[in-house]
Amino acid sequence: MTNSNQHIIVCDDEDFLREMVGEYLSDRGFRITEACDAEALHAALKNQSADLVILDVNMPGQDGLTALRVLRESSPVPVIMLTAACEVIDRVVGLEMGADDYVAKPVDLRELEARIKAALRRKPAWANSHENADSPQANSLVDFGQCRLDLDGARLFGPDGNEIAVTAMEFSLLRVFIENRGRVLNRDQLLEQAHERGWQPFDRSIDLRISRLRRKIEKNPSKPETIRTVRGIGYCFG
Repeated sequence: MTNSNQHIIVCDDEDFLREMVGEYLSDRGFRITEACDAEALHAALKNQSADLVILDVNMPGQDGLTALRVLRESSPVPVIMLTAACEVIDRVVGLEMGADDYVAKPVDLRELEARIKAALRRKPAWANSHENADSPQANSLVDFGQCRLDLDGARLFGPDGNEIAVTAMEFSLLRVFIENRGRVLNRDQLLEQAHERGWQPFDRSIDLRISRLRRKIEKNPSKPETIRTVRGIGYCFG
């Protein structure tokens, strides 16, 4: 897929920043839709699908974190949040709600482009799963605790057979655990294999992502049995 086929929505109430980011990405072949607030974002997504959303945290009306929560009720589209460098709490909450990545303001456009490309590299399996809603093939299903993971379709199913929504990053983590069944992985290994880059805004972000996953797959998230914590080292599946 070329950049010209990839649709990105840039949602920010600052006209200059939104237009600057939009122009920069348009020059690199992406198809851009600008949204001045959360209401415009939701309206844009009703009219056409997006491959990725860039979402500001601090906006008048519905803020970015609330918009992310609403978005995650219906879509696992990759989301990169824009946030002030000092606002760590926004990053923590955003990760817990399903954000895929962050870029600090003032925005470094080259860094933003690199993060967009990294997020989109994780997207094809997710995209195919929603373009083809047929039942998964049996040989693509892998048991994951009480759930089943469709590796070909990038879909997770609960014990009742209903699909559980997962983001691209969450699916990447599940895939890494499947590929390393029984092996203890530290945070750096998980980030390297699942996120395709070594740099993180803060080094405990992987813990928040796994905590979010546990709420989806564990019978008792406070006493996890599927993704186990190995104290002082990392995490292990199986």
